[in-house]
Amino acid sequence: MMRARFLWILVACVFLAACDSAAPQNALGSRKIAASDRVAAPAMRGDFMDRAGSFDLAQHKGEVVVINFWASYCAPCRTEAPELEKVYGATKGDGVVFVGVNVRDQRDPAASFLADVKPTYGSIFDPPGELPLNFAVPPNTIPATLVIDRGGRVAAVIRSQVDQKLLEPIVRDLVAEQA
Repeated sequence: MMRARFLWILVACVFLAACDSAAPQNALGSRKIAASDRVAAPAMRGDFMDRAGSFDLAQHKGEVVVINFWASYCAPCRTEAPELEKVYGATKGDGVVFVGVNVRDQRDPAASFLADVKPTYGSIFDPPGELPLNFAVPPNTIPATLVIDRGGRVAAVIRSQVDQKLLEPIVRDLVAEQA
């Protein structure tokens, strides 16, 4: 019991340290993965917390999918939300799918965050933070963004706050690729 509590505190501290308001706004924490080195994304599914329905990554094979991991207590997450929305608005006509994943958070603050930033794509509630751990290239900070190619493989990992200038070219390159 004591060990589990210690591990929970340790994980929470790592996430809080990673979610520093001075997080870099450049590509220092990003990595686009060469097509030959990409690995399959794991199964990822969950109910939306801010709308009816659910998300299942397996149902989006053949589409580029942007997965953003966030938390209500993360200032860079709040700052990047409008930037994510810009990229979503600019690319959804190309069939790009966006989904948020709220990790290590409580439902009420997460719901308040969503009410404030008003994303037009859904978010999954993952209070234990298990979903990111299933990726072979885990997003070990928040905010973090993964981009999945049309073949269902992890094509980019961004372990910092994103903006439209950083994210949109990655998404557009993947839209242009063949599966």
